[in-house]
Amino acid sequence: MSVDQQELQEYRARARAWLQANLTRGHAAERGHGSESDEDIAQEREIMAKICDAGYAGINVPKEYGGQGLTSAHLKVFNEEARDYNIPTGGVTLAIVMPTLLKHGSEAQKKRYVPKMLRGEERWVQLFSEPGAGSDLAGLQTRAEQQADGSWLLNGQKVWTTGAAHAEFGVCLARTDWDALKHEGISFFIVDLHAEGVTVRPIREINGGASFCEEFLDNVRLPADNLVGELGQGWAIANYLLSIERGGGGGDGPADSHMRGTRTKQLSPDLVAYARKRGVAKDSDIRQLIATAHINDYMYNVLVDRVSKGIGEGKMDPTSASYIKHGLGLLQPARAKIAMEVAGAGAIAWTAEQEAEAITSTQYLNCRVYSIAGGSMQIQRNIISERILGLPREPAFDRGIPFREVQKRAKSWTGKV
Repeated sequence: MSVDQQELQEYRARARAWLQANLTRGHAAERGHGSESDEDIAQEREIMAKICDAGYAGINVPKEYGGQGLTSAHLKVFNEEARDYNIPTGGVTLAIVMPTLLKHGSEAQKKRYVPKMLRGEERWVQLFSEPGAGSDLAGLQTRAEQQADGSWLLNGQKVWTTGAAHAEFGVCLARTDWDALKHEGISFFIVDLHAEGVTVRPIREINGGASFCEEFLDNVRLPADNLVGELGQGWAIANYLLSIERGGGGGDGPADSHMRGTRTKQLSPDLVAYARKRGVAKDSDIRQLIATAHINDYMYNVLVDRVSKGIGEGKMDPTSASYIKHGLGLLQPARAKIAMEVAGAGAIAWTAEQEAEAITSTQYLNCRVYSIAGGSMQIQRNIISERILGLPREPAFDRGIPFREVQKRAKSWTGKV
């Protein structure tokens, strides 16, 4: 859809004026991965409501679901103007769950949940991984059993859920047919995290934070209309969601106005400025490391642009997002390590006033998150090799048989499930 350039120029001017009058420049200081306080959450909700009231939330989300009904060109203009302002990204809620519901949710679900997402009133998480089903997500054993009145009874355990302690809802994968094939007996549900039977327990991490949580689901009753999509369609919906999480944007779903696109996150202060501050800017080894980080950042951003554009235009399969996720898992740990080299002893011991040093050290501890979350590096390589390059699939003992039989075989071989 073509957009009049004069209209875009006027839109840019209005957005620029509003941002200057209402928000502050700069970005929130980096903390541990997802380690948000109640005060942080309250401030985020306030800013998101302010942006929504001004008409800059959900810029290319349809009006009937609380958005502005404008184009991706308008979204791009706003993002260009807003890049230097302290604006909440919306995280999992707006970047991942919202486009998934817009694609696969019912009309009632979209009208009920999306407007509150855009205003920051309801935060969402993904209830996917389990103690016995991490990389092999389709091996999940959380079960949902339909009752006589059409509702569902949910039982199981989820783990490594980012931000669940501060969330209102989650999208949950659960097994609804144990006699179907492994990937075909899974359904996709909406779960109220404050419902009776839901227990959320934060997990203390090496960085001192507790952003990850585990959830215990004990006879949690879900209304019939909490099923997203068709029964047994959960794996297909999950793959759509994961393609978004891995950086591909899902191929065709609206994006939120706060999301700038997947880019290398600055895991430390600007490396050049930081090297000068530490007095090592003339060190030839440090200069080489900073150059490497710069090249990696540049090439990764080119990769993101190429893959995202290819998926958006239908020239690349959404599974190509695994290229982005794989690159992130390689380059973020490398960049964090370079930042530690620049910091030197400052990242090992620091005073309370040395925020940059504390951030560098904490983010070094966080960096492995990027090589695991959203599917481990090994999973991304399998996807690239098998689904994109067409190489032979790895042997699997559980292919082509009902999941109930998979469980029996696993038990007979290991003595446990």
